[in-house]
Amino acid sequence: MSMAHWPQHLQPREKLLAQGADSLSDAELLAILLRHGSKGKSALQMAQDLLEQFGGLRPLLHAEQQQLCRQPGIGPCKYAEIQAMLTLMKRQLQQQLTLGPSISDPAQAKQLLLSHLRDLEHERFCVLWLNKQHQLLRFEPLFFGTIDGASVYPRVVVTRALQMRAAACILAHNHPSGISEPSQADEQITYRLRDALALIDVRVLDHLVVGDGVVTSLAQRGLL
Repeated sequence: MSMAHWPQHLQPREKLLAQGADSLSDAELLAILLRHGSKGKSALQMAQDLLEQFGGLRPLLHAEQQQLCRQPGIGPCKYAEIQAMLTLMKRQLQQQLTLGPSISDPAQAKQLLLSHLRDLEHERFCVLWLNKQHQLLRFEPLFFGTIDGASVYPRVVVTRALQMRAAACILAHNHPSGISEPSQADEQITYRLRDALALIDVRVLDHLVVGDGVVTSLAQRGLL
């Protein structure tokens, strides 16, 4: 039986409108996004099967296009809708911090960085540029690949700091291994960038290393 024939109070969309989105399970929320099921299967049943097959919501939503589109009822259009939803979530979070309250709590920066970096397959080095009030000017990816002395160029970072007219910044990169423990190379590039940016009066507030749901702060380790 399709969801259209269910009692209205049991249908995910009506339940959301009546009780709020937080009252819905992952499968119910996904069913609203899917809208339609496949042959002989409701959208809710298809959502439950997908969550079970992929091992949860996060791996499902971040699955590769080819992998996801092999599933019955999921095509390029549905994949595009999922990617659009994820990107809107990231942009909404970034806009909440842009020229909003100052980033005084490391948790604010960590939340933004997790949304952008935790599921990447390759390392990405980014900078959160801040003004004098420590409000976010821009979140900017700068370098890609292995993070070491050969791939992160202080000259480029200093140039961007001048262009952004930044007063401070937070450095960040991810570890695709999922382990957020800073390496010796991470510490060395932090010191190089700190010293280079100090020459133009831009303060490095922190360097955050993003793992699988965990973000490690070099400042909290006493390394800045």
